[in-house]
Amino acid sequence: MQEREGEADAQKYQKFKKVDGATYQKVNAFLRKRTYVTAREWAIARLCADFKTTSGSEMTFIGEHLPELVPFMTDTYTPQAVNQARSAFKRKVKKAGATFFYGAMCGFFTAEELDDILFEASEVAKFLLEVEGTRLDIDEEISIEDRITDVMRNVAQSAAKVLKAREAGEDQHLDVGDQQPAEGEGRVSGEDRDQGPGKEAEPGSGV
Repeated sequence: MQEREGEADAQKYQKFKKVDGATYQKVNAFLRKRTYVTAREWAIARLCADFKTTSGSEMTFIGEHLPELVPFMTDTYTPQAVNQARSAFKRKVKKAGATFFYGAMCGFFTAEELDDILFEASEVAKFLLEVEGTRLDIDEEISIEDRITDVMRNVAQSAAKVLKAREAGEDQHLDVGDQQPAEGEGRVSGEDRDQGPGKEAEPGSGV
């Protein structure tokens, strides 16, 4: 009975229809040009989000019905293989996020360049959602954009603090380096200069 219900759920799943007939290699090349994830990771991350339960994603169901759920996937997967693909997706998202935020905070990009990067990234993300057949409510889309805006505002503030602290440290270093020794301080007499380090005093010099 459960198997029949699972088959019915798989048949009712309407996503990825826009890539129906495309080969895995073609979809993979399309994704790798725009993102860091593979077609396998893209498909499984989407399925894990759509079939998530209170006890976790249905790994067994997704793996057994993968070819029915996603047109460009031709083989079934074990639950372990599904979990590996999901983990790989998470890991790549975290690494991409860390790379982006470092670039934003290190001062390499201007504010305008960061805006362009975010805009381009959001357009790619929306295009992928459209291709896979996922629709966001306008309120949900606005909420996501607001959260991203808040995060970027915090990044800009943190970057400004880092830059200010770095500039203050450089100014302090220059101030110390430009200081002149006080009268009679740090100056070497001609006699001391002649002796120099490593030279022994002349016998009978009283030293």
